[in-house]
Amino acid sequence: MAEPSYAEQSPIGVAVRSRCPRCGRGHLFNGFLNLAPRCDVCGLDYGFADPADGPAFFVMMTAAVPATAFGIWLELTYSPPLWVHAVTTLPIVLIACTLPLRFFKGWLVAEQYIRKAEEGRIARPSASTRDQTE
Repeated sequence: MAEPSYAEQSPIGVAVRSRCPRCGRGHLFNGFLNLAPRCDVCGLDYGFADPADGPAFFVMMTAAVPATAFGIWLELTYSPPLWVHAVTTLPIVLIACTLPLRFFKGWLVAEQYIRKAEEGRIARPSASTRDQTE
């Protein structure tokens, strides 16, 4: 029996829709940030996926810095009481740092699948390579 063919998925499209990087229809997540064990449509095992700290890094670089800069600007410009920061800056930082995590995690998982990224391994030199170096 022939393996079914799937249309190539865009990593950004996979991230926006939170769908399977192979078929584009199955769910990528169980809950907000937990990867599903496998695609519920095509059966792709998501065991290959290990975005590690990548999503957190991208969120810190794209969202946390401007959100924190807002709080610093607010303090230096108006010197408001602490409750103003609790009502404005805290929610902005929490929202700006939480919502994009799912997108970035989906994007990195899709990139790992599409690019066939794997954990690095140190190759053992073959006998012919050893003979040349001696």
